[in-house]
Amino acid sequence: MPPGPSCHTPLVAEPLTELEAGALAHVFKALADPVRLRLVSIMASYEGGEACVCDLTEPFDLTQPTISHHLKVLREAGLVTSERRATSVYYRVVPEALASLAGLLTVPAGRQAADPVNPVNAAMKVVSA
Repeated sequence: MPPGPSCHTPLVAEPLTELEAGALAHVFKALADPVRLRLVSIMASYEGGEACVCDLTEPFDLTQPTISHHLKVLREAGLVTSERRATSVYYRVVPEALASLAGLLTVPAGRQAADPVNPVNAAMKVVSA
């Protein structure tokens, strides 16, 4: 995970430095792609949080080199790791990286909006409109 605020320091607690914002933007950009977001979700759903690249290619209508590119972006962002075993490559989610992002996005109690909006539901409404 790139340098940035502690996973215990939510974004709303103190302003980010320019360096922290740049590092975090790189990570969020990696997750902002629907294919990469699904890849992380698929890996995380496997027991042990890891999956063979062959299992990651199957759910998509994309070529293996395209999937490999997306996995490289996730790896460079520090969100996944990979390990070659014989002829296969296994990818694993880095739980600490996801926990750190979750911690950054946590709004402390007492600062939450009176009518919170679920961003997933809001995004789904936009997509289906």
